[in-house]
Amino acid sequence: MRLWHKDMIAKLPRMQLLGQHRECTALRGKGWGKKHSVVNYVFKHPYSMLYSYHEKIMHEMEARGYHAALEWHDIHYRGKRIGFDMSDFTSQLSSADYPEHDSRYLEECISNLHSKGIDLQI
Repeated sequence: MRLWHKDMIAKLPRMQLLGQHRECTALRGKGWGKKHSVVNYVFKHPYSMLYSYHEKIMHEMEARGYHAALEWHDIHYRGKRIGFDMSDFTSQLSSADYPEHDSRYLEECISNLHSKGIDLQI
């Protein structure tokens, strides 16, 4: 799974949006640091960047009538297996976007969805 470009979030089909939430929860929990070629870049940045991205996903979910567990809105929450992590790891706050999510990455994401029969107008 990949993290879709932020400019796509509002236009993602239901399945991709909810799948993105599941991906974010996995990465925020025990999946943090587990190598995967498509999302390795996430681990080069502060955890708070993933949290900020996940907040955008959850905001869009709520706009569409879907609701994530309230715990996920807390930066310190890392899932049922880890619980709340009050260490320095989760204490920084960054609302920066991933620099990897540039115009080339946007085109790659659009192409990926197109190959699955999904055409987004961005």
